[in-house]
Amino acid sequence: MRYGLVLFTSDRGITPADAALAAENAGFDSFYVPEHTHIPVVRAAAHPQTGDSSLPDDRYLRTLDPWVALATAAAVTERITLSTAVALPAEHHPITLAKTIASLDHLSGGRVELGVGFGWNTDELTHHGVPPKKRRTVLKENLDAMRTLWSQEEAEFAGEFVQFGPSWSWPKPVRAGVPVLLGAGGTEKSFGWLAQHADGWITTPTEGELGDKIALLHRIWTEAGREGTPRVIALAGRHNAEQLEQWAEAGVTETVFGLPDKAADDVRGYIGYLGSKLVPATTR
Repeated sequence: MRYGLVLFTSDRGITPADAALAAENAGFDSFYVPEHTHIPVVRAAAHPQTGDSSLPDDRYLRTLDPWVALATAAAVTERITLSTAVALPAEHHPITLAKTIASLDHLSGGRVELGVGFGWNTDELTHHGVPPKKRRTVLKENLDAMRTLWSQEEAEFAGEFVQFGPSWSWPKPVRAGVPVLLGAGGTEKSFGWLAQHADGWITTPTEGELGDKIALLHRIWTEAGREGTPRVIALAGRHNAEQLEQWAEAGVTETVFGLPDKAADDVRGYIGYLGSKLVPATTR
């Protein structure tokens, strides 16, 4: 199993570069950051954890741009995978976002992965011109358009929300394409979308038992004609060796631990502690 860390970035506490370097030195495989462009003050959308318009963490108001954050991390690391948990591509024009992601992938030596979400904050999406009932469609189109730009020398696209004529755009991603991971609830509807448009699943913090949901994902994946098995990235709380063993048996391929909202020295200490529990000393 791979192990990673997710930093809920903000304009306080440890920087993404500092956290990513500490993670790589401790032997972790991956580093994730989230995205919110802004938080509307008046919202009808309920947060999945609180069930109402209140927020569980004020860092939602203060998140850094994920691609700037990961660029600083790329500059000080050599091995660790750089990803989002999750980004919101529906809130961006795919031409410019494709350029940003491909540039980071090029400069990092092919270490970028794209964790995406549909977006629980429909008020935020509305500010970007995304109809709440079309957020899955917009995400699909934006991903399709970016993949076209990444894979074709002269790319063009005609969709409901995205249109552009024959165009040149470089750099291309180092690999054939940037892996896409869907962060969403473990439902048949989400897994159906994933099997058509993504390469793996990032669980939600409130997912609960994973065994039956991973089995459902594997079935839908196979029925969609996909080869191999989907990646499963589980978000974890505290280190729990028994839980990690159960997850591995159920098909979890990577576990990602959240970092505390504390001073940089405290976060570095926590990263070192987790690394000593998870990563063999010979690989650190």
